[in-house]
Amino acid sequence: MVGTLKVGKGHSLKHRVLDLACALLQHKYPLDAMSTYLNGFHIYADEMGRQVEATHFCIHLRHDLHQCVIFDSNAADARLIGIEYIISEDRFRSLPDEEKQLWHSHNYETKSGILTTPGVPGWAEHWYFEDLVTTYGKTFHTWQYDRDDFPYGIPQLMMALTEDGQAVEGPIADRDRRLGVSTPHTRQSRADIPTPQVVPGANPWTSGKSVQTRLEQVDFKR
Repeated sequence: MVGTLKVGKGHSLKHRVLDLACALLQHKYPLDAMSTYLNGFHIYADEMGRQVEATHFCIHLRHDLHQCVIFDSNAADARLIGIEYIISEDRFRSLPDEEKQLWHSHNYETKSGILTTPGVPGWAEHWYFEDLVTTYGKTFHTWQYDRDDFPYGIPQLMMALTEDGQAVEGPIADRDRRLGVSTPHTRQSRADIPTPQVVPGANPWTSGKSVQTRLEQVDFKR
C-alpha cells in the first residue's frame, strides 16, 4: 500500500485513489509468484561499453525454465526495463542454431559474484547459484534508461559479461554499497562451484560479430 502511494505521487487525487483501491482489491497472481530477486548487469548485444544495472524478479516456472521481469532498481517507482527467460543447459543445447545466438551464458556472472541475490543468506545463495551457473538467458530491454528517461525505440537484445576485465567497476562498486553486498567476497565464496564449459552458439558477440533488433517496414498480411 505504501509503495502504491509513492508510485502515485504527483498524479491527480482520482488516480491515486484508483491505484490504492486496485492494490487493496485485486489479486496479482503472476506478480505474487515472482519469488526470486536477482541483481546483475547487462550489456547491449552490440556495444560492450553500455553496461546497465538490472533488477530481476523471477519465477521458476518449470524445471528447465525461469521467467523474469526486469526493473532499473528495487524501488516503488522503479522503471520496468525488460524481460529475461532463463533455461537449463539441456534445453539450450536443443535449440536451433539461429535461436542460440539470442542467448547468453550465466557461468561468469555467477562465478564473478556480479549476479547476486540481496538479503539471502550465504549458504542459500550458494545453493541457488550452483544450479544457475549452468543456465542460459535470453534478455530484451524495452527501455534504454542509460540514454533516456522515456522508453523510446524498439526492444534491444542484451548479453552478459563473460570474463575479467570487461566490467566497468564503478557501477558495480556503487551497487554493492547500496545493496550491502560485496562482489569480491561473493566471488570468493563461490570459488568451489564448478565452472561449466559454455555450449557453442551462446554469447555470439565474443566472436566479434553479434545480432541486434532493428525496425523494418514490411507488407501487412490480410
